[in-house]
Amino acid sequence: MPVKDLGFRRAAPALAAFAAVRLLGLSVLALWGAAVDSSPHTLLSARWDSLWYARIAAEGYGYEVLLPNGDVHSNLAFFPLLPWLERLVAAVTGFSYGSAGLVVSAVAGLAAAWGIFAVADSLYGRRVGVLAVAAWAALPVAIVQSMAYSESLFTALAAWSLYGVLRGRWITAGLLAAAAGLTRPVSAAVVAAVWVAAVLALRRGERSWRMAAGALLAPLGAAAYVLWVGARTGEGLLGYLDVQGGWGNGFDGGWAFARFIGARLASPAFPAGIGLIAGVALVLWLYRLCVRQRQPAALLVYCGIVVALALCASGYFGSKPRLLLPAFPLMLPVAAALARLRTGRAAAVLVSVASVSAVYGAFWLNGSGPP
Repeated sequence: MPVKDLGFRRAAPALAAFAAVRLLGLSVLALWGAAVDSSPHTLLSARWDSLWYARIAAEGYGYEVLLPNGDVHSNLAFFPLLPWLERLVAAVTGFSYGSAGLVVSAVAGLAAAWGIFAVADSLYGRRVGVLAVAAWAALPVAIVQSMAYSESLFTALAAWSLYGVLRGRWITAGLLAAAAGLTRPVSAAVVAAVWVAAVLALRRGERSWRMAAGALLAPLGAAAYVLWVGARTGEGLLGYLDVQGGWGNGFDGGWAFARFIGARLASPAFPAGIGLIAGVALVLWLYRLCVRQRQPAALLVYCGIVVALALCASGYFGSKPRLLLPAFPLMLPVAAALARLRTGRAAAVLVSVASVSAVYGAFWLNGSGPP
């Protein structure tokens, strides 16, 4: 692949598109909050997982909640990089940990947009890169990108790691994969992408110490945290799985999710069941388009594992849409299709979708919101 300048000027349209879509979402959230007397700041920084991250930043690990059914929700389920960064930003700025999380997410969101642009631009050109970023920013649950959650941070690390793989910058790819491993358990997808790309490079006859170093570095972040949790809980390698089990999380091949959909179909919530089936079908269809688009193996492996882990996890069915946010390669076929339209028509499509996403995000956060 020809090396392209990835300076600010080249990426600026993509970053501007991302910022514009996110500002639209935040503006609608603010208007909605004024109408129903809710606090956008609280919704974004001090509810659900945001509270768990902020508590880790403030007090470290060791907090847990015992539920009436005997399950234990331990904060060991949350990986440490986001709370570490929250603690750093809070120390520098004097912000609360929740507000610091918003700062981290804002910067990470821009870094993720830049990384997605870098990957798409290197493969399909600048126009597709800009449109891929805009489409990612306008996803239905994209408001999570502006929350004190770890999705934006993880996506930034994953996208730049994959870009490093595509460019043969193996140590950079490995270090970023290791950092992703300190952010979310789905970092297994990034590690697998680095390893598959290295194996394919070896089959092409490419050999270097940098490739070996990158492959060895990639899993170190996740491995270090999982081993630390195992030592802390006294359960060894199974310690982290036990912690996740306390939250009802696990991998069952999608059986629990299928039963959840089935229950909706057999109840007055029948339309919701149909909507879930349509959503899963859309995700699988987009992945099929990624394969037909002949995306590099690293992207297909990464995206496939993210999708599989999101759809086949056994707990928290309402969180599945946000768990799919890091699967940005799904947006590349969408962006390529939009790139074939005239600029005005493509812009009209994106503005319409972004507007719906903004309204849905405000409705979502003022309702049940992301678990």
